Amino acid sequence: MTPLPVTICLCTRNGAAHLPAQLDSYLAQTHENWALWISDDGSDDATPEILHAFRKAHGHRRDIRILRGPQRGVAANYLSLLTHPDLPPGPVALSDQDDVWHPGKLSRALAGIGAAGGPVLYGAQYLYTDAALRVTGHSRPPGRGPSFGNALVQNIVSGHSAMLNAPALELLRRAGMPDGLAFHDWWLYQLVTGAGGRVICDRERVLSYRQHGANHLGARHGIRAAGTRAAALLGRRYGGWVAAHIAALNRASHLLTPESRAILRALSAADTPRHGPARAALLARCGLHRQTRPETAALYLAALLGRV
Repeated sequence: MTPLPVTICLCTRNGAAHLPAQLDSYLAQTHENWALWISDDGSDDATPEILHAFRKAHGHRRDIRILRGPQRGVAANYLSLLTHPDLPPGPVALSDQDDVWHPGKLSRALAGIGAAGGPVLYGAQYLYTDAALRVTGHSRPPGRGPSFGNALVQNIVSGHSAMLNAPALELLRRAGMPDGLAFHDWWLYQLVTGAGGRVICDRERVLSYRQHGANHLGARHGIRAAGTRAAALLGRRYGGWVAAHIAALNRASHLLTPESRAILRALSAADTPRHGPARAALLARCGLHRQTRPETAALYLAALLGRV
């Protein structure tokens, strides 16, 4: 039986320093039936030359396409690629430009999503490394598991580990390209849970996540990082992200379950309390929560203060 084809969706911007190692890790995959679609978001370093050289060397064996990104930020770059009308129907694996995949990454993700008929989003764990790939730590799976109530206020599926099956990709395409989204992977988690799909949080570490000064977002692990996250919940920036994603979900509400739509209506009604105990009670009543008790407490405090 021919192995299931997978399309790797790679987004790049000025990634020349670490891109070759990521490309080499695709070639080392035990699952060899993959294509590579790349959206470069206006790189002015050697990234385009590296990509074209890779396509010249390997394009005779597999489909490798290089597209121009919209140059509207990381989230828009990924979403424009994932909703491209010519992209194969799935499964698709998302990739950052500066990681290194472990050889069994694609095989394990495919085994995880299986042959389910509905939308499935798969995510896994990873090693944190420095710029030279020396291991500094590792991610941990979520304690409470996935849900729409969690997805509205927190992302637990890192995009660089994610795989979507064909129904999940179709769901994303039907939702289109919403404006104002902060994070593409958070949006995937929200859409799939909101539509009643399945989210898999694999405990296996499937890639090395390189930390360096140019990362869009750095590592978020350890006691200090947990404290930083809790403090960030009280800032206005986080509340703006949540509001932007809820607005986008309202525009895509026809794709969601009745239960998810009811939660969005409660959060978005004109007479919804915006601060104080009534606001915190509303979030609790709608099932909104973070993955840990301290962060959930910080979330409700932010609601009391009118920050979320």
